[in-house]
Amino acid sequence: MKNLNQIIGMCFLTLSITATYGCNTEAKNTQSKTIFAQATFKEKKDKPSNNTVKIALLLDTSNSMDGLINQAKSQLWDIVNKFTHAKCDNDTRPNLQIALYQYGNDGLSSREGYIQQVLDFSDDLDEISEKLFSLTTNGGEEYCGQVIQTSLKQLNWGKNPDNLKIIFIAGNEPFTQGKLNYKDAVTNAKEKDVIVNTIFCGNYQQGINTAWKNGAIMTGGKYMAIDHNRHVVHIDTPYDDVIIKLNSKLNRTYIGYGRMGASKMEMQAAQDNNAMKMKEAIAVKRAVSKSSRLYKNSSWDLVDAVENEEVVVSELTIEDLPSELKDKSEQEIDIYIKEKKSERQHIQKEIQELNAKREAFIAKNQKEGSTGELENAMLEAIKKQAEKKNYTWD
Repeated sequence: MKNLNQIIGMCFLTLSITATYGCNTEAKNTQSKTIFAQATFKEKKDKPSNNTVKIALLLDTSNSMDGLINQAKSQLWDIVNKFTHAKCDNDTRPNLQIALYQYGNDGLSSREGYIQQVLDFSDDLDEISEKLFSLTTNGGEEYCGQVIQTSLKQLNWGKNPDNLKIIFIAGNEPFTQGKLNYKDAVTNAKEKDVIVNTIFCGNYQQGINTAWKNGAIMTGGKYMAIDHNRHVVHIDTPYDDVIIKLNSKLNRTYIGYGRMGASKMEMQAAQDNNAMKMKEAIAVKRAVSKSSRLYKNSSWDLVDAVENEEVVVSELTIEDLPSELKDKSEQEIDIYIKEKKSERQHIQKEIQELNAKREAFIAKNQKEGSTGELENAMLEAIKKQAEKKNYTWD
């Protein structure tokens, strides 16, 4: 019923564009005591928002959209990896925030218009992956105008004109369904400086006839039609096994702390497993994403938290620390964190170098038209719309 596969793939492609990471400029506490009795975690401060990309993915999860969801799962990491090369006009790298909605599913509340916010704006790539893998399909009514309006009301899009704000909505039923006129919703989006891109899962002309194109052009967005059931060919390379092994080593450089440490490390491993279950090539792409600047976990990993000055070691309690650090002094903990940071940087660099060879191998052996339609469509839209905010790609 729906060409959701391609929509999700495109959405995830977009996903790759930005994630916002806080920056704390407060001075560190340099006391040498081992562990204080009470932890004080510094609040994550927002970076200047002129280099933030916010993308909301609105995916139809009614019947027959399994293909779209699967494309999104597999192409998420392609999109992230593409976006690591985006650059702002001031030569800084943009951050990424992704939000996810599902609509048109009978399992959702009819009073809410069969719409659900699956994920608020987030820069947590593991969480985004987890929520994507949680989606299931079920027949329902697809109200495009209402899900757009809901995302505009519920999400904090901000008012900074320098931010790039994008909606990708995918589905295969008429854009006109529902009590809320889609024209009112997209007009509201335009007023908020949010670009609406539409992805119709089906025949290009049919999407035009059912108002999908008009829904996009009213905000300066792009209309796309894709085959959500198209099989995407992933090319295996001689570098895949090595990258996967390095990914396992990379995981061992993370130091879970606080109440989320253990569960987040479990989530990290679970999303590695989800990618591997789909295909080894997907696990490789995820590993490459984890070696990039977009994979940041300061809310639960001590290496990232200390680097971003969001945690002071001397202010951690015994309860906040993982078992391997509970009997160590403050100085020993500092050394341990630095060692893990150095190890991580070395592994990430090695993965990036191998991936450059991997991409060259794929380019040489890839047949024309074998890449994902959703991925291609989303990237094209993102690049053109990012140009308006003076983004470039290297």
